Amino acid sequence: MFRSDLLKGRTILITGGGTGLGRSMAVRFAEVGANVFLVARREQPLRGTADEIRSHGGSAGFATADVRDFDAVERAVDTAEVQFGPVDTLVNNAAGNFIARTERLSLNGFNAVVGIVLNGTFHCTLSLGRRWIARKQPGTVLNIVASYAATGSGSGFVVPSACAKAGVLAMTRSLAIEWARHRIRLNAIAPGSFQTEGAWSRLMPSKEWEGHMVARHPMGRFGRPEELADLAAYLVSKESEYINGECVVIDGGQWLRGAGQFNDLIDLPEDRWLALEAMRKSQSSTG
Repeated sequence: MFRSDLLKGRTILITGGGTGLGRSMAVRFAEVGANVFLVARREQPLRGTADEIRSHGGSAGFATADVRDFDAVERAVDTAEVQFGPVDTLVNNAAGNFIARTERLSLNGFNAVVGIVLNGTFHCTLSLGRRWIARKQPGTVLNIVASYAATGSGSGFVVPSACAKAGVLAMTRSLAIEWARHRIRLNAIAPGSFQTEGAWSRLMPSKEWEGHMVARHPMGRFGRPEELADLAAYLVSKESEYINGECVVIDGGQWLRGAGQFNDLIDLPEDRWLALEAMRKSQSSTG
């Protein structure tokens, strides 16, 4: 089904589109004909992804913005629409996450993740939803959540993300009902373990622990970014028009094997926790 004109004429805004799964989705959308507009805080990865798409004949633009700031989101959408015309699809992919023992979690750490994931998703959805309704224009929203938010199983050691992603999933389903009459549909993807730049190092305490997770996985491997990108392309395409308010888990059956993606960290030694916390502080101080 992934013909070269699958998303021809579409304009898709992706938050967190410069790296990781966001980058993979952006490249795939462009390959099947979409105009892609990337939004994130750091210019360098946005420019790199946009340049890559253009080098292969695709259409891409970008703007830097912090999705926690509604006015900044509005300006980014304005920039996208100046370049490509009305945006018709939003992919809320921007996220923050890290492993932490909750009793040692700072309020700033909790608020940062919830601000990006939950508030940022709401800001982007509201900005475009208001425009679509005012124009009587159909729209599509795809939210990236997490398997531990979607399955009801939860997971230890990722409390800020679990709270925020669960909120995003609830918002997805609530607005799917409320906005369906405006021909706006909302769905979500809940990825399991995918090896991506940046986020992976914050969620994997060590190579040994990575091997432990692979050994426990029913398929004996983690997901490939292109697998999620293909699913995303389908869910934003016209071929999925009657899917609304759904959350598709893509984790190779990982959650069925045992609830909680990170629950096994209960056995992580103290020295590993201290090393993780030191690494996180170092990354925070260097921006």
